[in-house]
Amino acid sequence: MILVIGATAHFGRQTVEALAGAGRQVRALSRTPERAGLPEGVEVVGGDLARPETLGPALDGVTELFLALPYGADARPLLDQVRQAGVRQIVFLSSGAVVDGADPQPDVIAAYHAKVEQEIRATGVDWTFLRLFFPAINSLAWAMQVQGGDTVRGPHAAAAASVVHERDVAEAAAAVLGAVEHHGRVHELTGPQSLTQTEQVEVLGRALGRELRFEEVADHVVRQQLGRFMDADFAGALLDLMANTVGGPAPVGDTVEKLTGHPARPYAQWVADHLADFR
Repeated sequence: MILVIGATAHFGRQTVEALAGAGRQVRALSRTPERAGLPEGVEVVGGDLARPETLGPALDGVTELFLALPYGADARPLLDQVRQAGVRQIVFLSSGAVVDGADPQPDVIAAYHAKVEQEIRATGVDWTFLRLFFPAINSLAWAMQVQGGDTVRGPHAAAAASVVHERDVAEAAAAVLGAVEHHGRVHELTGPQSLTQTEQVEVLGRALGRELRFEEVADHVVRQQLGRFMDADFAGALLDLMANTVGGPAPVGDTVEKLTGHPARPYAQWVADHLADFR
């Protein structure tokens, strides 16, 4: 039995669907099981990470765990129960910002994910880490702007990323869950091409049949805006990560293909799959 934690968020939901589609036995944790909307045949169990005492039924009989956490969530109470339940493998969706061996880590995003990785290692349970930088779903932040006009405004027009389709992340997770050859392995996931934000907006425009353009907004202005509704250190780290990619292509690897057996989906495919979100 595979338990997916974070099952109703983007990556967790896609992972549940990939596992169910492959005929795997999968259970999904949800605070509101009646509203989970997951595929038929998936066992949905109620529970709340903030209340570890509710997690017992979800962990009963589980052999593998896929873990996607919101930034800042305390994983330790869950991991204590995972170890006690006899789970054999934890697959953690981590961040490409983590620098192995760095102390301190370069930013709060890297520090948080490195801490969770360390806590997972400390359980003694076999683990696999999937690290990614910029998922393609970040583009959904442009949807309201695209619906209201032909200009997308944001920081660092030349920031480059090899954005990853969430379906590729899910299929990579499905491939390593239960596979002993991936125990103790760190896999860095990338898309198949490096694109600047300007180029991503151009791809989106072509798919919509419109001439969209990216208009750069000063970094300090965006920091101030983001700091109004999210953790300022997190927002600053995210913008720093973007700024550090300006001036050169983002790394592109073949890990997705090696794990899933097919090339990583290009950004144009992600756009085609999400056109309704921009209309």
